[in-house]
Amino acid sequence: MCYCLLLPTLKIMEAHKTLFTLFFFVLSALALSSCANAKILEHEFVIQATPVKRLCNTHSTITVNGQFPGPTLEVNNGDTLVVKVTNKAPYNVTIHWHGIRQMRTGWADGPEFVTQCPIRPGESYTYRFTIEGQEGTLWYHAHSSWLRATVYGALIIHPRQGESYPFPKPKRDTPILLGEWWDANPMDVVRQATQTGASPNISDAYTINGQPGDLYKCSTQGTTIVPIDSGETNLLRVINAALNQPLFFTVANHKLTVVGADASYLKPFTTTVIMLGPGQTTDVLINGDQPPSRYYVAARAYQSAQNAPFDNTTTTAILEYKSAPCPAKGVAAIKPLMPPLPAYNDTNTVTSFSNSLKSPRKVEVPTEIDENLFFTVGLGLNNCPPNFSPSQCQGPNGTRFTASMNNVSFVLPNNVSILQAHHLGVQGVFTTDFPTQPPVKFDYTGNVSRSLWQPVPGTKVTKLRFGSRVQIVLQDTSIVTPENHPIHLHGYDFYIVAEGFGNFDPKKDTSKFNLVDPPMRNTVAVPVNGWAVIRFVADNPGAWIMHCHLDVHIGWGLATVLLVDNGVGLLQSIEEPPEDLPLC
Repeated sequence: MCYCLLLPTLKIMEAHKTLFTLFFFVLSALALSSCANAKILEHEFVIQATPVKRLCNTHSTITVNGQFPGPTLEVNNGDTLVVKVTNKAPYNVTIHWHGIRQMRTGWADGPEFVTQCPIRPGESYTYRFTIEGQEGTLWYHAHSSWLRATVYGALIIHPRQGESYPFPKPKRDTPILLGEWWDANPMDVVRQATQTGASPNISDAYTINGQPGDLYKCSTQGTTIVPIDSGETNLLRVINAALNQPLFFTVANHKLTVVGADASYLKPFTTTVIMLGPGQTTDVLINGDQPPSRYYVAARAYQSAQNAPFDNTTTTAILEYKSAPCPAKGVAAIKPLMPPLPAYNDTNTVTSFSNSLKSPRKVEVPTEIDENLFFTVGLGLNNCPPNFSPSQCQGPNGTRFTASMNNVSFVLPNNVSILQAHHLGVQGVFTTDFPTQPPVKFDYTGNVSRSLWQPVPGTKVTKLRFGSRVQIVLQDTSIVTPENHPIHLHGYDFYIVAEGFGNFDPKKDTSKFNLVDPPMRNTVAVPVNGWAVIRFVADNPGAWIMHCHLDVHIGWGLATVLLVDNGVGLLQSIEEPPEDLPLC
């Protein structure tokens, strides 16, 4: 917290007692040093089409400043970011700062038609927000259609100046952005799927820092090199920026010490493999304790949906020791060692990893709950509308794919954002009757009646009182297929107090809740055929979308919005909208 605003009050109160005078000077010094260290960092992003060659073919790829991935932003806890985004691409665009709390600055959050209208081609918008109490690895990405396939970058938050990590300072610090590449225009891929009602074409490659790696055609040249040297401890900031695929990540012959996730510190533990759902980040320490050589860093799919097509390729980078012997002239470089990876459907490894995540110490989890919500998350099938041709209903048995939470398939507004409508009192944009429990109770992970496969479309939100203590049970369903869903809540971090398989049963599962040291995250990987329970205090007013971070599912409607009312006074109310907020 920055105490600058308290100084005038303290001066008025300045006392006649020596003790209070001493207290005042100590607090003043704290305030001045804290505020002097906080910086305002200004950047300019130009969203533009750029020729990018991958897998032997050049595409006109939408990028940030001509870079793929986009530039890495580095800040300190307490800093303010000011990013002017100019759209020179042929599509509407917004930028979301994934995991940033956006306290009272919901206008800068970025999801299209939730907190703002999109930035039209030729227009610009400046995002302004302060990083408060967050340290670690986050990222930014487009939040408009499928543009985030290529519009993304790392957002690294270092401790406040003069403060340190809760682990030995690493010698190097390397962002590792895991991506997904189509040998096509991703916007055409999603457009075709929207027209046909079928699932979109799978990707052609995964990437590490924009490069597919040695195992793909025409890709060896640009393979990402991750430097290390003997005796070093380095920090790898792993980000799953893939559009639609949870990923396993590992490094040949090296152990990974997990120290943080989603810009929250964790109790350190060591593993050989981690799993990240799209949207999630994981900070790992790696020691240069192996013979100096070259080792593959590798990622490939965790695929939990049965019988669903997926990209089964493997992306690689190379962990290269600086002291590794150079090959003699004309001799091929040493082939890096390849690590074993879990089977594509290895849910046991995912569960073991997830169960290892704990906060470093006892945390204040809400124990008394004001709002007890139960949301089903899953897929569905819409019957072919009478005015549609068979070519528009190419889902299973002549249907169209859809998805929902609590049987409501979310529909975005298209002429005003939900936050603007809420703030200005515009009627008819959304309703506040999102069901707090499933409208029909059923065997969620069993054999579900076909009568429950077709959800109701709607723009329904859940209203929450400022300061309310919230618990949400997120329950996967087996409709169409069960699947691990990475559920992301904007504007909040939350504690994951429990996860399990089957149908959540409050009678027996409540006893499993970890209310001592659960991990804090912004994206929870809801187990396939299972459930997760999260808790948080609704202390940030605004309109906050909660959605599956598999973008194919967002488009189908696997989302809802939590509308948190203002509290009392200025500091519990959302700021006024900025003057340059885009018009629809």
